[in-house]
Amino acid sequence: MHPAHFQCAACFSWVETTVDESGGSRQQYVEDCQVCCQPNVLSVVWDRSAAEYVISAELES
Repeated sequence: MHPAHFQCAACFSWVETTVDESGGSRQQYVEDCQVCCQPNVLSVVWDRSAAEYVISAELES
């Protein structure tokens, strides 16, 4: 597991999460915000140059 953060698409709070590295360098899944409980669709991409996961979030429709 790799620690990471994303910004909630509903309340804009920064949320701590972990990325399961066995899922590959590109992943997409739903995770609820720890602050407002809204479901966020997370698009996760491994950035080789920064050696970290970059996560973008949008609200689940």
